[in-house]
Amino acid sequence: MPRMSAPHNIYIHVPFCASKCNYCAFYSAAIKPDWQKYATEICKELDYWAEKLGRITVPTIFFGGGTPSLMPTEVFSEILEKANSRFHIPNNAEITIEANPGTLAPTKLNDFIALGLNRLSVGAQSLDDTRLAFLGRRHTAADARALLAFAIMRNIRVSADFIYGLPGDTAATVKQMCMDINSLGLKHCSLYELTIEPHTPFGKMNLKMPSNTDMAEMYSAISETLALSRYEVSNYAAPGHECRHNLNIWDGDAYIGIGRGAAGRVLLQDTWYEQMGAGAIFSPISTEARAAEKIITGMRTRRGVKITPDVKAAINWDWVQQNPSAVRRNDDRLCATDSGLLTLDSMLVELIR
Repeated sequence: MPRMSAPHNIYIHVPFCASKCNYCAFYSAAIKPDWQKYATEICKELDYWAEKLGRITVPTIFFGGGTPSLMPTEVFSEILEKANSRFHIPNNAEITIEANPGTLAPTKLNDFIALGLNRLSVGAQSLDDTRLAFLGRRHTAADARALLAFAIMRNIRVSADFIYGLPGDTAATVKQMCMDINSLGLKHCSLYELTIEPHTPFGKMNLKMPSNTDMAEMYSAISETLALSRYEVSNYAAPGHECRHNLNIWDGDAYIGIGRGAAGRVLLQDTWYEQMGAGAIFSPISTEARAAEKIITGMRTRRGVKITPDVKAAINWDWVQQNPSAVRRNDDRLCATDSGLLTLDSMLVELIR
């Protein structure tokens, strides 16, 4: 039995969808899966990591996709039972599944909650039926509103994803989207800029996308209109309602990726490893490379990156001193300013040695 390792968050990938959306480049397939085979594979991977890491504490488990809400509740139960038998899952652990409207009836959501689900992330994407059709979504705005209202009524933590920056979008359309989101009563939501990826249906179209200036105006319009505060580049929450799973990972905590298409950063006997699946990729990461990863993820958040010795050595402090409008030091953390977040990608090139 290996010596006790650090806590690890767990991400479980569910790579199945009812259909592929026009923008989707994630590892997923629109097929009818063999759910029992899937459950068996996931449980074998959990066994693998229990043998490697011991009975670690797991503060969060996140079922992402794909469309995890398609998963039978019996499969969800089998996976959680395996996790509980091999790891220490605290009573206050955050257990999230992603869901698409139209795939999760109230009775099924009640079953998920009874089995341990305490956070739901809904892929609403829009509250406008025309935009949903353009994106290739199967649900309607009414479907999204109904699922979100029921989940909120059940008193679990609820989030919803939305997409902006579609052809024809402006700051005015984004402000209207935010006002519609405000009417839902959410305590957390994610607003993502539409990214055109090759090999997707959108990637094969000649779409006229908004300019960088237009996108910057839209980004600012969100902060001006949305009732929730930005705590990460694309995530907004009321105080205390941030996604713990994502915050832990952005802050540089260890996490295991379970399932095909999942990846992780595992800390084993004081060495960081790149991980994908149960040993498909399992190679050490240098101290310098891991520090750079922590800076990249940490600087996405409003609280910034914690200045540990490895991170401190990787930061270009001369550039920090010369660019107070982009970054600031806040006790033991380095944070991006509002203007710094607008140019985060180019800023990171300069910030990391």
